Amino acid sequence: MCVYLFRDGHKCQLKDEGQGFCYWHDPTIDKSGKNLAESLEKVIKAGHCMEGASLKRANLEGINLVCHGTKENYSLARADLYRANLRNAHLFRIDLTEASLMKADCREANLHFACLKKVNLLGARLDGAKIENVEWGKQLLHEDKGIEAANAGRLQESIDFFEQAEEICRNLRKVSELQGLFELAGYFFYEEMIMRRYQMPSWSFERGISKLVDVFCGYGERPLRVILVSLSFILICGLFYFVLGISEGGHTLVFNTAASLWDNLTSLVKVMYFSVVTFTTLGYGDLVPLGSSRVVAAIEAFVGSFTLALFVVVFVKKMTR
Repeated sequence: MCVYLFRDGHKCQLKDEGQGFCYWHDPTIDKSGKNLAESLEKVIKAGHCMEGASLKRANLEGINLVCHGTKENYSLARADLYRANLRNAHLFRIDLTEASLMKADCREANLHFACLKKVNLLGARLDGAKIENVEWGKQLLHEDKGIEAANAGRLQESIDFFEQAEEICRNLRKVSELQGLFELAGYFFYEEMIMRRYQMPSWSFERGISKLVDVFCGYGERPLRVILVSLSFILICGLFYFVLGISEGGHTLVFNTAASLWDNLTSLVKVMYFSVVTFTTLGYGDLVPLGSSRVVAAIEAFVGSFTLALFVVVFVKKMTR
């Protein structure tokens, strides 16, 4: 089949659609309704560069772009695959960096170990797609654009990008959950919550509460944060007790510049012990807060009871998936 293209006023004859560079990269050529899977396979496997190819609405169902017998991978980086049909496509280790899969049909596609950094996944159908071990990058494309717009003062534009990023994260979370990839689902749930927070007004009460939940437990996905926050709070309160003083059998444990280093270290260890038993609400009664340290003890006991309950909830949530 011969295809004629006019580029810059010159007539270009391509003997075969499957071998024409202009055909694959020209966005003005309508590729919808055509089964191009076999032709594209031949072009890529022959070593031709398909980075930046224009494949809008192309029918690539069942295409096999697996580089067998080698660790090398084929590349469709920066390719435009808007509304492309990639159902049942074999894309193991494919490089799709900065490509557009907007509204593409990727159902049942094999995307194991694929590189999807900065890929536009808005509206992409991923039902049944194998997305384990995919390389997502540090930030999704729309998250990166949203942050860039926010830093430039384009508030409404940034909110639009964050809304789109939230939608993408929600879609990926649901796909991961259906496949039993709960760690991956947890990651996308965390990103979804962050994108939702970014849409809230700056310095608003809702955004502050959302940030606090993130710091304390990572929206229920970071049990280690609960432990780190607890240890930090115990340490801070212990230092307050060391400055304000607590009582041990009528003797005051407090930082004293006139005392020896050993005496101060002994007092510090004891007030840290008091901070631990106060945080865990054990309250043995061998040490008693004095004056202003009572306020610190009350706050620590409240925060401690709340944090311990939070840790149980987050830990059970992670372990029972």
